Amino acid sequence: MPAAYALAHLHGRSPHPDVIEYLERIQATLDPFHGRFLIHGDTLEVVEGEWPGSVVLIEFPGGMADAREWYASPAYQDILALRTDHIHGDVILADGVGPGYDPLKRAEKLRSADPTGYAH
Repeated sequence: MPAAYALAHLHGRSPHPDVIEYLERIQATLDPFHGRFLIHGDTLEVVEGEWPGSVVLIEFPGGMADAREWYASPAYQDILALRTDHIHGDVILADGVGPGYDPLKRAEKLRSADPTGYAH
């Protein structure tokens, strides 16, 4: 089973003691789901487009079920407003592709479904 990820694009940050408390408490909400930060910060090199703000990437080795359960957990929901009241952003949960992923196979599948290579 491939890992899953929580990805946050955060912007409009406002320094606040609640955000510090959120940071102090979040790891304890991740631990039961084996979640770990892979990216957490402002140091970005934008090579295409625009990316105002910062990025956070959290890995859940157990897959999407663990990511969903973490986000919905009472422990995380208890601290969520500490961040969302002071930092705006977008958060998604996404499945990883796993070892052996080959984009050529995806292209072949798309092309066989639509010979032009574009979904309508």
